[in-house]
Amino acid sequence: MTSKWNYLPLTSEEQKLETALAERYADMPPVSELLVQRGIKSVEEAEKFFHPSLRDMHDPFLMPDMHKAVERLNKAMGKKERIMVYGDYDVDGTTAVALVYKYLRNYYSNIEYYIPTRYDEGYGISRRSIDYAASQDVKLVIILDCGIKAIEEIAYARTLGIDFIICDHHVPDDELPDAVAILNPKLEGSTYPCSHLSGCGVGFKFMQAFAISNGIPATELETMLDLVAVSIAADIVPMVDENRIMAYHGLRRLNTNPNLGLRSIIRICGLTGKEITISDIVFKIGPRLNASGRMQNGRQSVDILVARDMSEANEKGKIIDRYNQDRKELDKRITEEANAILEARGELNSDKKSIVIYNKDWHRGIIGIVASRLTELYYKPSVVLTLNNGLATGSSRSVQGFDIYKAIDATRDLLENFGGHTYAVGLSLKEENIPEFTRRFEEYVAANILPSQLTPLLDIDAYITFSNITHEFVSQLKKFNPFGPGNRKPVFCARNVVDFGTSKLVGRNLEHIKLEMVDDTSGKVFYGIAFNAAQHFDYIHAGKPFDICFTIEGNKFNQGSSRIQLFVKEIHTGLDTAPKQS
Repeated sequence: MTSKWNYLPLTSEEQKLETALAERYADMPPVSELLVQRGIKSVEEAEKFFHPSLRDMHDPFLMPDMHKAVERLNKAMGKKERIMVYGDYDVDGTTAVALVYKYLRNYYSNIEYYIPTRYDEGYGISRRSIDYAASQDVKLVIILDCGIKAIEEIAYARTLGIDFIICDHHVPDDELPDAVAILNPKLEGSTYPCSHLSGCGVGFKFMQAFAISNGIPATELETMLDLVAVSIAADIVPMVDENRIMAYHGLRRLNTNPNLGLRSIIRICGLTGKEITISDIVFKIGPRLNASGRMQNGRQSVDILVARDMSEANEKGKIIDRYNQDRKELDKRITEEANAILEARGELNSDKKSIVIYNKDWHRGIIGIVASRLTELYYKPSVVLTLNNGLATGSSRSVQGFDIYKAIDATRDLLENFGGHTYAVGLSLKEENIPEFTRRFEEYVAANILPSQLTPLLDIDAYITFSNITHEFVSQLKKFNPFGPGNRKPVFCARNVVDFGTSKLVGRNLEHIKLEMVDDTSGKVFYGIAFNAAQHFDYIHAGKPFDICFTIEGNKFNQGSSRIQLFVKEIHTGLDTAPKQS
């Protein structure tokens, strides 16, 4: 689907800030504009942005209930009570469990971890896990990346003498579970400065508070920031404030001395010796950690992350990689089946504003991925359901700017359970309620989604010419890392570029264009790759001017020399198709 190119020029107030910053970055004009777009108001703030410091982390005791949580943990350890660390089976949950378990294991031995099975127990706290905890004489459960809606389950656990500390980041309901402490920056009334922590991030803050209360130096905990960085990237939380600091230092750890389990996965991904980025986590490391929970049991992802030696980590890495191969095959097949169903129902070009699709035989571990694929393909809020333990259980994904949590919440009387974020919600309901859910979900979406939200937007950060793209500028751009929501990789637009005469089609089916381009501001040839853009080749090869939206991927070294590589996201061949620069 072709995107609408969207450029929002700086406001008059932002232009004043940009002018002040431009004095510092005079030889690289786009840098000051990019900084202002990210809320930077001074050179001092810019330097902090470019050099994230752990000293700028927030006091963990600013989070509501943190004193209660630390007090209960200290009491449990003092009384030698058995502690269970419990978490969701996705990347965020398993990294959170690994972090808290590994850290506490340094100071306390009467501790274990538990990951529910997706298929037998489902999301969140299960009765089975509570009964197991009681059988093991567990007195305290630290639950991570879930639990905020487990009112009945925690009430049941309390009757068995089990206390809970909830570390969650999902949107809470008005009624909260009867836990000893609830650590969630999204709680109503919370003034914690960073409200968009990952579940693992909340666990990190808990351990940070525990360390402070016991006079433990921060050094050991900070070595585990690679786990937090993986959770931040995989859970796609905003890359701002404290998240960006933790991701920055976590990536440094990932590239120098990573967790043994992560080191094994890095080797399997073919990333050894390469600079690992947030993108590598999202597309290579994260899916492998997720595959265990999708295909079998998320506990195996924790097992590899808490491995004590490299041989153990490598053996577990091979198993997880096999799960990932199986996951990819299922993902491809189910996505094809979903598309066939939509085509048979005549929905591919219909006026419907949403997609709801159900197949009782689909693998539950894959439906979240399929929902994402359908949303990307048709750019509509999508819900994919399958049958699990007698209930239609599913995942939903949304388009940019549309709050799917509110859409699902509007049908809550039809649901058995639901929970999640603005852009992704898990849900379950009775099979007989699917038709009415489908009708009301579509009704809500149609009434509330804006026409602009049904067309993908490609936001342009700055218009530049090829003369702006110097090696110094590329080096400065690297300091904007790590990228993610709220600090995405800058997208540039260059207008009226032309083929140098040497661009060519590449790929197995000649579906991509390997571009060699020039413009009238620079004598240099710039190299780029435009995937699945072969339909533009004849126009480009004829020497006609075209516009490109692109990111700059850095310096590529070839035979001792370096050149700048552009990743071309879209091409417009008509001069009036891109937005005018203001």
